[in-house]
Amino acid sequence: MKLIKINGLLAVLITLISCTANEPETGETTNTPEATNHTVTLTQNQFTSSGMELDTISVHNFPRSVIANGIIDVPPENKASVSAYFGGYVKAIKLLPGQPIKQGQVLFTLENPDYINMQREYLQAKSQLNYLKVDYERQKELANDKITSQKNFLKAETDYKVTLATYESLRKNLRLMNINSDLLKENNIRSTIAVTAPISGFITSVNAVKGMFLNPADIAVTITNTDHLHLELSVFEKDVSSVSEGQPVKFRIQNADKEYNAIVHLIGKSIDTENRTIAIHAHLDQGEYQTLAPGMYAEAEILTAAHPASALPEEAVVNIEDSFFVLVKKEDGNENIYLDKKEVKIGQSHQGYIEILNSNDFKKGSQFLVKGAFNLIIE
Repeated sequence: MKLIKINGLLAVLITLISCTANEPETGETTNTPEATNHTVTLTQNQFTSSGMELDTISVHNFPRSVIANGIIDVPPENKASVSAYFGGYVKAIKLLPGQPIKQGQVLFTLENPDYINMQREYLQAKSQLNYLKVDYERQKELANDKITSQKNFLKAETDYKVTLATYESLRKNLRLMNINSDLLKENNIRSTIAVTAPISGFITSVNAVKGMFLNPADIAVTITNTDHLHLELSVFEKDVSSVSEGQPVKFRIQNADKEYNAIVHLIGKSIDTENRTIAIHAHLDQGEYQTLAPGMYAEAEILTAAHPASALPEEAVVNIEDSFFVLVKKEDGNENIYLDKKEVKIGQSHQGYIEILNSNDFKKGSQFLVKGAFNLIIE
């Protein structure tokens, strides 16, 4: 609400001036409005030349809202914790938090003699498999023709299937190591493997350094994709019945003035028994996330409904020491306009209007000074 506070001393001086104002001496002219007790007197010329305006109380729709707190977050599929399926020593890593990363880009390389053994075992299994497959098929034909014993056939079948299982498992292990088994030959076995990014995004943490041994359970790097930021709010159970999908949300990041917009997308179906809250998932408006990051704390207001109420323009209401005043037109003289200073009780403010809770204290059709009230009240 764009109301202006007056400090205590100034307010006292204003009151004293208002209560002791005297009429101008006979024959003198003045452009200063005259204040007696709680009445301000204006000439028609003063009113017009100062650009003042009068208006009546109108009905304005004020939103009902639910206050909630939460954080900026991303969907689970937009986060990745990167490790290695097979332990090794970090040979090279050049990453910094905040660095953009593309899916498939090499993050770091590992080195381990075990990688050499796995590739050798794969090539051995691949070589044996060709021979065992031919022998298995030959023994199968001979067994069908009753030329060879069933024992020889079963042995050939077992040897082939065991080697096939070994071959397939090693081939899939090599795939997890980012080694193309189709291109692997006896002369290009290597001791290093590259660990690549599973998603595009930004590096959020780097926990590995060159030379350290990285176990499969160790998280070396974390990546976050911020393409689909959303708002995760916690709403108290007493308020959740007022919330529905599609309602607008206005929120601010803690200690920031900029206001952002979102829409309620999903409402949780379970309650946090410790805090008695329910999770609300809201989607941000397009183009709202350039300055936002996952983990930021947000203070939000979910606009749940609107209610009509008596209101005046915010400029008509002046705040003095947390008391609020307006100027009401009292009567017209031959050339003068008389304005009474009256206290009002206020409610919400919205789109330049402020709710007047005690509007019934004023006669229907009463006119209020809606432009220039501040200057008159403090003079």
